[in-house]
Amino acid sequence: MAQIAKKEHWGSQIGVVLAVAGSAVGLGNFLRFPGQVVNHGGGAFMIPYIISLLLIAIPISMSEWALGRCGGRKGFHSPLGVYHAVSGGRTGWGVLGGLNALAPFVINMYYIFIESWCLLYALQYLGGVLQPLGLGFSIFSEVEPGLRLATTENYSGFFGSLVGISENGSLFKLTSSPLLIATILCAAANFLLIFLGISKGIEKFCKIAAPLILVCAILVIVRVATLGTPEGGSGLSFLDGLGFMWNPTREITLETGEILQTNIWDSLLDPDTWLAATAQIFFSVSICLGAICTYSSYIRPKEDIALSSLSATATNEFCEVVLAGFMAIPPAIMFLGMNAADKFGSSFSLGFVVLPNVFELMPFGQFFGFLFFLLLFLAAITSSMSLVQPTVALFQESFRWSRGASVILAAIINLIGTIIVCWYTQNLVALDVFDFWLANCTPFIFVIIQTSFIIFVWGSANFATELAEGSKIKPPLFIVKIVKYVSFPYLLIIFGFWAWQNLGDRIREVAANRVAQLSFGFFMSLILLLTLLAIMAMNRWKREEQAGIALDPNEKNA
Repeated sequence: MAQIAKKEHWGSQIGVVLAVAGSAVGLGNFLRFPGQVVNHGGGAFMIPYIISLLLIAIPISMSEWALGRCGGRKGFHSPLGVYHAVSGGRTGWGVLGGLNALAPFVINMYYIFIESWCLLYALQYLGGVLQPLGLGFSIFSEVEPGLRLATTENYSGFFGSLVGISENGSLFKLTSSPLLIATILCAAANFLLIFLGISKGIEKFCKIAAPLILVCAILVIVRVATLGTPEGGSGLSFLDGLGFMWNPTREITLETGEILQTNIWDSLLDPDTWLAATAQIFFSVSICLGAICTYSSYIRPKEDIALSSLSATATNEFCEVVLAGFMAIPPAIMFLGMNAADKFGSSFSLGFVVLPNVFELMPFGQFFGFLFFLLLFLAAITSSMSLVQPTVALFQESFRWSRGASVILAAIINLIGTIIVCWYTQNLVALDVFDFWLANCTPFIFVIIQTSFIIFVWGSANFATELAEGSKIKPPLFIVKIVKYVSFPYLLIIFGFWAWQNLGDRIREVAANRVAQLSFGFFMSLILLLTLLAIMAMNRWKREEQAGIALDPNEKNA
């Protein structure tokens, strides 16, 4: 089989671990996870979450690392190339592999938009931090340096105005819109780092960003944990906040004034709790979104992928369960009371409405608000880079282009999607459509496709051999059996319930909304484009194989 010359490697094993962990550690950890915990029973949610971690995240992550390195050894780095090489050139599987680059690529189109929110909030808080020194500044003309808006309603109004939630195209009416400028800067930073390459761009940035994320998180946690019971707050302590998050039972005050005691079985017998826990694992660990498969294809053949996979997953879970769990829920409960959970609603409400209100009430809150949103911005950019790399690798291999040309094409297509999200901001409909179909629906589908591919095409024996290759500690063989006999059936059951609960309503919403139709049509057109590209690329690879043509080893396609 004709091979694509393998030009790039990670500079170190810790580099690939940090990069893969960085691709997973993002807004889903620090915003989405706390909201899911609160909305699905607190400690009761953690039971299906941990089960999903053990049965889905760890074994399937290992299988994806093994699959990616196997494809990389054969000279391919995109999901299209990996599936093509490992399947022996089967067109159908190759197309499915190529489509695996779709979800992360489209997710990045709106992820950059959200990333810019984090950047603006961080800068606004920084302006408040510097104000006592006479260096204060404000990003927004209607707001004083820092972010002090007094009430949750004011913060909600400010956020809605910032993102243009009341009217489509409102962000484009002001050529100097801070949000548009921030979005352009975030997009430029993303594609510059990807342009610099695997080791010189992505790896170097992750080595800098990962320690900064950890430092910011620890400082915020130490501040929250040492606050005691705040004066003028809810009268609750840090431990009360932790108890609210981790307790499987709690008291709920109904509108009638009646106090209802929840039961752990109320949550565990609710299919939505299991669906939410499994979806959160997909979102946070980033399995089957192309990044792990692509990143692991650049690993040298003799490096330990079993340990690297486990390390990356553990790093992600530490950031999500420990850091995010301590930072988000307890301070909200301490300052706003038990009714704070009612205001969480979505991840956006938690991060950009509820917590800014908390920081205003917290001693030195402007400084810790700056640290928190700096943390979010760094976590977001490490994730957004990984979302584009699979598509860049696909363009490199399909067109035989340089990295620079592939990055430019990816940037142009990405910009079109980002403009759609930035223009259709009314009620964030476009963003919501992108998020549901690409970040929630598609990962379910592709994790089933990839697991089927590994079990029935690549084979359990090849998976076990690849996983053991270079391992310093022999990985247990039952990992392979778990993927085949436990993870795969579990995924089919969970996805069946998920589709039954969600797809019908979402299809009707798309049919009834013009913006939703436009957004849905956009990524359906991308599916067609990637399918045609995959077929063309695989046909060329097959012709070259038959003719005995190989790439010039000096060709600079990486």
